[in-house]
Amino acid sequence: MEKIKSPEESRKLLDKITYDLTRSIVKRDELTNFWYFILIMFAAVGLWGWGIQIRDGLGVTGMRDYVSWGMYIANFVFFVAISLIGFLISSALHLLKIEWSKPISRVAEQVAIAGVALAGIIIINDMGRPDRFLNVFLHGRFASPIIWDVTVVTTYLTISVLLFYLPLIPDLALLRDKGTDDIPKWKMKVYKILALGWKGNAEQFKLVYHAMRVLMILIIPVGLSIHTVTSWLFAATLRSGWDTTIFGPYFVAGAFVAGSAAVVIAMFIYRKRYGLTEYFGDVQFDYMGKLLVLVSLVYLYFNINEFWVPGYKMKTAEGIHLSNLFIGRYALMFWSTQFLGLVLPIILMMMKFFRKPLPLTIISVFIVVASWFKRYIIVIPTLEHPFLPVQNVPEHFKHYSPTSIEIMITLFSFMAALLIITVLAKMFPVVTIWEYAEEKGVSREIISEPKNQAK
Repeated sequence: MEKIKSPEESRKLLDKITYDLTRSIVKRDELTNFWYFILIMFAAVGLWGWGIQIRDGLGVTGMRDYVSWGMYIANFVFFVAISLIGFLISSALHLLKIEWSKPISRVAEQVAIAGVALAGIIIINDMGRPDRFLNVFLHGRFASPIIWDVTVVTTYLTISVLLFYLPLIPDLALLRDKGTDDIPKWKMKVYKILALGWKGNAEQFKLVYHAMRVLMILIIPVGLSIHTVTSWLFAATLRSGWDTTIFGPYFVAGAFVAGSAAVVIAMFIYRKRYGLTEYFGDVQFDYMGKLLVLVSLVYLYFNINEFWVPGYKMKTAEGIHLSNLFIGRYALMFWSTQFLGLVLPIILMMMKFFRKPLPLTIISVFIVVASWFKRYIIVIPTLEHPFLPVQNVPEHFKHYSPTSIEIMITLFSFMAALLIITVLAKMFPVVTIWEYAEEKGVSREIISEPKNQAK
């Protein structure tokens, strides 16, 4: 921790940090308005498509008797994967006192909240009768993995919101007391309400630290459960391609890869858009690149295990499935996701140059896109090869391709997730002000003192 010689220097430093980290809150220009317009318009088109689906039923999608899960479930698994990064960075690395991860913990929670919130909405998207969703809670059976999935998704969302909000309280009080004149008055009123009368005394800080530690510990089993349970939805069947015992850790490792890449992209955008080079520095990108290499190597191991074992035995059903992936209809998608989204990024990120902000962000975009297609490959090809013979049905029953309605609703989910992240960034600082100020040697007394005393 850096030491500050005088209270005056501390106050000047705190003012600078506050000014820098509220730039995302006060900055509003034509680009911001255009971004909101794009997100809202695409989300509205997706909601319009969802309205058509509710009116006409799931027949407007490409899903049929054989491929009863389509793009929606692939999208659900993707957003669950993205959300797991909150557990990795905000909890695991924080508990291990990894200092470089502290400035990005709030970014990770933004991504986690958006991901898990949309995962819950996508479950409802996939239902032909969303008005009956309440029956999942009223008449659900414990033996059903769907109940487990809904339970862990709602629990993880609750903990993620609390883990985002609790360390935000001192920042809200700081903005309430020392906020700049550029912050709109309605936001100041919101900060005053959400600050819950925070005074910044030792007892309150102790309470926040204790509550955060409890949540960080609690989110570890819940975070692991959310993706493990999701994997059980697949692995608890006898279908070729899903009938495996490693789907739990396989899904968790893949989630860390996708989530880490998503956080890198968000960091780079904040760094460039709001001039936060000092806070999302090269060291953060370098370590995030190293973290991505680590989790990608683990994920690569599970990928090799996932396909090597059934490929060696080559049972009849597994042989058909693997042939379809390796040299058949999905070969281009399969090999592209493996090479462009996993093998090549690992090789590149081992070199220091590619762990710099711009190269790492470009690599992360490829990883995120490949991660989505990877989930598509997990869901669709297996369903196209049931054990029962496919006969006496129309040709389009035998293969799945998403319709325009499905694509619109899927675009809605992405735009809604980006809208959540954008709103959180425009409402609250993207880096924890008080925690960063403490790291720079500003005392809690200076952070908590009223504005009229800061002279």
